[in-house]
Amino acid sequence: MYYCIVNPSARSGKGKEIWEKLEKKFDEKGLKYQAVFTKGPGHATRLAKNLTAKVSKTPIKLVVLGGDGTLNEVINGIQDFENTLVGYIPIGSSNDFARDLSYPDKIDDLVDKIIKGQLVRTLDLGKLTYNSMSRETSRLHDDKIAVTRIFDVSSGIGFDAAVCEQALSSGTKNFLNRIGLGKLTYGSIAIKQLFGAQKVPCDIILDNGETIHLKRFIFIAAMVHHYEGGGFNFAPNADLSDGKFDLVYAGDMPVIRMLYALPFSFFGNFYWIKGIGHHVVQKVTIKTDKPMWVHTDGEVSVKSDHITWECLQNKLQMMN
Repeated sequence: MYYCIVNPSARSGKGKEIWEKLEKKFDEKGLKYQAVFTKGPGHATRLAKNLTAKVSKTPIKLVVLGGDGTLNEVINGIQDFENTLVGYIPIGSSNDFARDLSYPDKIDDLVDKIIKGQLVRTLDLGKLTYNSMSRETSRLHDDKIAVTRIFDVSSGIGFDAAVCEQALSSGTKNFLNRIGLGKLTYGSIAIKQLFGAQKVPCDIILDNGETIHLKRFIFIAAMVHHYEGGGFNFAPNADLSDGKFDLVYAGDMPVIRMLYALPFSFFGNFYWIKGIGHHVVQKVTIKTDKPMWVHTDGEVSVKSDHITWECLQNKLQMMN
C-alpha cells in the first residue's frame, strides 16, 4: 500500500492536476494506494503522524507530492523513521531537496523508481531545538508550534529566514510560479531584506567548545544539502550522509559586500569573501541579542534568540 500525501496548491495550484496524471500510472500498474490532499499548514504533518503511528510488519510507504515545505511537514510527522520509506515528487518553486540528488527531469521516471518500493538511499536530517521563542509568529504557521523541528535541506536564522518568511505569503511568488519563474521570488526578496537587515550581535558555539562572536550577523545556516532559497549553493561540499552539516554564516561585513557575495553563492564559490564563515559540525548553538526569524526548509513559524541544531545521521530512508 502506498500512502500519497498531495499538496494541491503546489506550483500555484497545479498540484492536483499533476497528481491526476500520476494516479493513472498507479492504476495502470495495479498498485494499491490511498491519496489525501493537504488542506493547509500543518495538515501534512498530521497525516504523516497518523499513518506512521500504526504498528506494521512491513515498511510504511509514503509518497509526497509537493515542494520543500510539504516534504518538511511530512518528515516532521513521521513517528518511526526505521519503518518508513519515503518517495518524493518535487513540484515546488525551489525544490532544493531534489536539486543535488540527480533526480530525472521527467516525473514519470521518478514514479517508476518509487513504485518499485525499495530502499534506494539514506540521508541525514537536521534537528532544530528552540531554547526560547518570541510571541511574534509568522504569517503562515501551525496552530501549535513545536519546540523541536526536523529539517532535511537546511535551517537558518536571520536574513535567509526573513526572506523565507516574506516569500511564504508573497503574491509575487504566486504570480512568478504561474509563468514558470518562481525561483526569481527569493532573489528579489533577498535584495530587499538585505538593505533592511537589523544590526544584531550573536554568538555561535561550536561542538568543539569554540565560540565565534559576531558584532553584526546577517545569516547563519545549518546545511544538510548543498542548496537553499531556490538555488543558493551555500554548501557546495556538503555530504548528505556523514552525520554532520555545513555551518555557513555571514557577518561583520557591509551590506554591499553581501550583495556582492550572493551571485558567487549561486556557483558555490564565496567562502573566500571576508565575512563569510564555514565549519563542518554535528551540533551548534546560536545565541542572538534579540529574537530573529528561524526557518526549517523554508518554513517559518516563530522568532528566537537561542537555538540549537543537531545532525541526525542516515535518518531518512528514500525510495528515490
